[in-house]
Amino acid sequence: MIKRIFVVIFLLASSAFAQQQQFASIGDFKLVSGEVIRDCRIGYRTFGTLNADKTNAILFPTWAGGTTEKLMTNFAPGKLVDTSKYYVIAVDALANGVSSSPSNSTLQPRMKFPKITIRDMVNTQHYLLTNVLGIKRIYAVMGISMGGMQTFQWITAYPDFMDKAIPIVGSPQMGAYDVLQWQMQISAIEDNPAWNHGDYTTDPGKLANAEFAMLLLTSPENVNRTHTAQQVLDDVEKEKSKPSLDSNDKIRQSEAMMALDLAKDFNGSLEAAAHAVKAKLLVIASKYDHTVTPDAALRFAKSINAPVVELTSGCGHLATNCEADKIQTAVEQFLAR
Repeated sequence: MIKRIFVVIFLLASSAFAQQQQFASIGDFKLVSGEVIRDCRIGYRTFGTLNADKTNAILFPTWAGGTTEKLMTNFAPGKLVDTSKYYVIAVDALANGVSSSPSNSTLQPRMKFPKITIRDMVNTQHYLLTNVLGIKRIYAVMGISMGGMQTFQWITAYPDFMDKAIPIVGSPQMGAYDVLQWQMQISAIEDNPAWNHGDYTTDPGKLANAEFAMLLLTSPENVNRTHTAQQVLDDVEKEKSKPSLDSNDKIRQSEAMMALDLAKDFNGSLEAAAHAVKAKLLVIASKYDHTVTPDAALRFAKSINAPVVELTSGCGHLATNCEADKIQTAVEQFLAR
């Protein structure tokens, strides 16, 4: 009896340790541009237990500005990914302020940090899995928003690496509207007198980030339905006082998303990119998304007859919150097939 109690305590302690922030130093990392991130390190957390034959691993990269700490509540029995069945490796994407970023690099600080792409994020994650964690294949890759973009990039960059993929409100290709709104956010930072070419003492993006979040993360109808004019301004004021992604980090992640176009590697054909996919694919898209418009993701899915779960709540990009139960059910069923 005493031995059994000890084993339970040990397993609980091991699980808690695994969920703590960990880092992998991967040295000087060459980007697709040819530039190098000096002394690159990648943050990650693990949840659940890797089975003996290493067939239950799920990779879950972060959304724009997100961290693995913010993802933690998604991983547990009864949550988005059931960690009694699957071993989740949540990875902090480049330039999120945890993994190597303009805000934390000592060798390439601020705007000296090179421009990155979604493919660069994926390549560092592949290195982490194969060279650090010793995982040569995963059961699934999935992510939300920019995590969904990384999921799309994964299934074309490393098509033999996973069995299944679930991009959630992500895209394989930035639309014109998407590029415009991300460029507007960059311009709002750089046009601020405090910007100083990235060498600021007061972050110039706080107010703009709060305003754009209120404007773009949901739909106009939802904002008008849930807020008065004064309430929306009050919420912006509250939001700008909260901790947020450093503006230099935001610029580098925004540039990466703006440059995303899987068709570029397939003679300009998104359909050809889709046909390179070998994993079983489930696309989850929000019909009224103003942050990551769903058109390209839906075309990608249609071209290979991949199943689609369409979110129609009117919550826009935040349909992931409004329709969380619907998403969880779809994910659970798809992973179990």
